[in-house]
Amino acid sequence: MTYTVAVRTLCEFTAKQGDLDLRFTPSPSAQEGMAGHALVAARRGADHQSELSLSGTYKQLLVRGRADGYDAAACRLEEVKTFRGSLDKQPDNHRHLHWAQLRVYGWLICQKLGLAEVNLALVYFDVGSQRETVLNERADASRLKQHFETQCECFLAWAVQEMAHRAARDLTLAALPFPYAGFRTGQRPLAEAVYKAASAGRCLAAQAPTGIGKTVGTLFPLLKASPTQQLDKVFFLAAKTSGRQLALDGLSRIARTAPAASLRVLELVARDKACEHPDKACHGESCRLAQGFYDRLPAARSAALAAAGLLDRPTLRSVAMAHQVCPYYLAQELVRWSDVVVGDYNYYFDLSALLHSLTVANQWRIGVLVDEAHNLVDRARKMYTATLAQAGLAGLRRTAPAELKKPLGRLWRVWNALNRSQASDYETHAELPHQFMTALQQLSTAIADHVTEHPQSVDSALQAFYFELLHFGRVAESFGEHSLFDVTQTSSSRGSSSALCLRNIVPAPFLKPRYATAHTMTLFSATLDPWHYYQDTLGLPADTAWIDVDSPFSGDQLAVRVARHISTRYAHRAGSLAPIVKLMAAQFEEQPGNYLAFFSSYDYLREVADLFEAQCPQVPSWRQSSRMSEAEQAQFLARFTPDGQGIGFAVLGGSFAEGIDLPGGRLIGAFIATLGLPQVNRVNEQMKQRLQSLFGAGYDYTYLFPGLQKVVQAAGRVIRTPSDRGVVHLMDDRFARAEVQRLLPSWWRLSS
Repeated sequence: MTYTVAVRTLCEFTAKQGDLDLRFTPSPSAQEGMAGHALVAARRGADHQSELSLSGTYKQLLVRGRADGYDAAACRLEEVKTFRGSLDKQPDNHRHLHWAQLRVYGWLICQKLGLAEVNLALVYFDVGSQRETVLNERADASRLKQHFETQCECFLAWAVQEMAHRAARDLTLAALPFPYAGFRTGQRPLAEAVYKAASAGRCLAAQAPTGIGKTVGTLFPLLKASPTQQLDKVFFLAAKTSGRQLALDGLSRIARTAPAASLRVLELVARDKACEHPDKACHGESCRLAQGFYDRLPAARSAALAAAGLLDRPTLRSVAMAHQVCPYYLAQELVRWSDVVVGDYNYYFDLSALLHSLTVANQWRIGVLVDEAHNLVDRARKMYTATLAQAGLAGLRRTAPAELKKPLGRLWRVWNALNRSQASDYETHAELPHQFMTALQQLSTAIADHVTEHPQSVDSALQAFYFELLHFGRVAESFGEHSLFDVTQTSSSRGSSSALCLRNIVPAPFLKPRYATAHTMTLFSATLDPWHYYQDTLGLPADTAWIDVDSPFSGDQLAVRVARHISTRYAHRAGSLAPIVKLMAAQFEEQPGNYLAFFSSYDYLREVADLFEAQCPQVPSWRQSSRMSEAEQAQFLARFTPDGQGIGFAVLGGSFAEGIDLPGGRLIGAFIATLGLPQVNRVNEQMKQRLQSLFGAGYDYTYLFPGLQKVVQAAGRVIRTPSDRGVVHLMDDRFARAEVQRLLPSWWRLSS
C-alpha cells in the first residue's frame, strides 16, 4: 500500500521548527499571490516551464507536488514565495522550511531528468514593490537525494500509522450499522439520497422536515460511502453552535457502534473562543503557547490522536494545555489527520477558508454536508461583503505614526471627493472609483511596511483598519453584477463622513468553485423551497439532485391558526399589541404549557412582553436579549422543562428560531407575530432591483422567500417527534393570502 503526501505537507511535518510567529508580513491575498507568481514567470525566458508536476517514491511513500518554475537551459529550479514588507524581518524557521521544500523538489527533478546537479533558486517576490530577492544554491543530486530520504524517513513511521488507521477506518465504515434500532419516517429516503449522490459524485439539495434526524440521516450514509468513494475527509458545516453540537452528538452515537479509535472527529471553533491569551500577540516573545510551538507540536499531535476519537473543544484544550501549545493552531494542524471535521460555514466557503485551501493543496477527495443550508445565502453574502467607515480613517489620521500620514491623507482626500460627487446621502455606483482604489492599495502597502518594520508597536485600531482595507481590496478584485457598491453619508456634530460597502447580493459566483472542489456535497434543511431561489442565489451545479422528503407528521399533530384580525405591519404595530397579548393569554389559559413567541425585532418583542407581563403577571415569561452569550442562551432554553409552564419571547430568525430541539412537553406551541419580511429600506430596495434584473423575481427573492423561510423554521420547533402535539398561531392577516400559503408546508392544515 502506498501513502501519498504533498511536498509541502511532508516538509511542514518534518522541517517546521521553533516559534509560531505571525508578525512577519500578513500574507498577500490569493489573487496577489497568483499574480505575483505569474509576473515572475513572465519575466523568465523561453526555456522557462511553470507549474512543473514532479513526484517520487521512497519505500511506501509517494511524494508529489508542483515546482513553481524550471529553466532547462540554465538547469535552474525555482521556488517562488510572495510576501510584502521587509524580508529582513522574516523568521529563520520560515526560511528553513522554504529551503526544505525546494531541496525536495530539487531531488525530484534530478530523478526525473537524470541530472547530476541542479541550480536551486529561492525567489522572494514583494507584491508591493514587485522586486525579487533571489537566494541561490548549487546542489548535487546525491546530496539532494539524501535530504529527500531523510525527510521521508522522518515521516515514514507516521505514514505507516496513517495507512493502518485508514485501512481500519474504511473496514469499520464499510460494515457500519445504523446507530439506532431503525430509521425514523423520512430518514431512510434522505439517507439513500445522500449515499447515491456520493456514489455519483454530485451535489444534492435535500428538503426534509424538522424532527426526522437529518444530522444522523446525512452523516451515516456519507460515512458509509467513504470507503467505496475513497473519501479522505468528511466536512460537516453548521451555521450555528447548536448545529455543531448536534453533529458531534450524532458522531458520538455513530462511534459507539464501532471501535472508538476508528474514526477521528475534530471540532473547529473560532479563534476568539479557542484563544487562551487573547491579550497576547501570536508570537513567541508575547505568548508562551506560541514559543517553541513547532518543537512541541509533534508530541501534542500524537497525544491528540491517541486521546480520543472525538476531539471536541474541551478535549483539544486539555491536550494543548498538557503540551503547552496553542489549542487554536493545534486544531488547524489536526485537520490534516482527521476523518471528520465539524465547523462553521466560513471554514470552507470564506474567501480564505482553511478547509478549502487545505483540500486544494493536498488534493483531498472530500464529502461535504451543509446543515441548515437555507442560512448559506445570507452567510455567504456577508463573507463576500466588505465595509469601510470613514470615521475609522479620521481617527487614525490623528494617532497614526508619521510615516503613514501621507498615504492616510491621500485616501482621505479622494474619499471626500467621492462624497462630494454624490447628490444624496445614499447612492449606488456602477463602478469602483479608480483613484480611491489606488489610494487604498497604497495605504495598505504602507501599513504593511510599517507593521513589518515595527512588529511590537502596532496599535489595535491601526491593525483592525488594516484588515478591513485588505478585505475590501480582496472583495473588490471580484466586483461584478453579483454585488452592489454603495456609499452612505452621515452627518454629526463632528462633520460629515460616509461608509462604503461592497455588498454581495448573489454569492453564486464565489460558491461554485467550492462545489467543484468537493467530490460530493449535500445541502439540507427543512426550508429549501422554492428550489429555483436557492439554485439561483447559491449557484448550485446544473446536475444537482433535489429531494423533498415527505413529512412523517400529520396535520392532526399541529393546529395552525391564522389570526386574520391582526396586522403586524410597522404602521400597525401599536394597534397590534393588545390583540396579540389577548390571543396569547387565551391560548395559555386554554392549554397551559411551554410556548415560544417570535417577533420581528427586539423593540417589538419588548413592547409585547411588557404589556403581556402587565396584564398576565401570573404567567411565567422570559426574554431573549441581543448578544446573548452561549451560557445565557443555555439558561433561556433550560426554562423549557417537560413539566414547565411559561412563554419565552424571542426574535424570528435568531438563536431560538431554528436549530434547537424541545420535544414533548418542553414546547407545545408557538406564536409568530410577523411574516419575517426584511425591512423595506434603501439597501433592500436596491437588492430588489438587482435581483429583478438578474432573475425577474426581485420582491420574492428579497422579501417573501427569506421571510417565510424564517416562519417555517420557527414553527418547526413545535413538532419534533411522532408523538408531539402542538399549536402555531400565525398572527398576521397576510398569512391568509394564497401566494403566502403556497410557501408553507403542505402537511399543515390552516384554520382561522
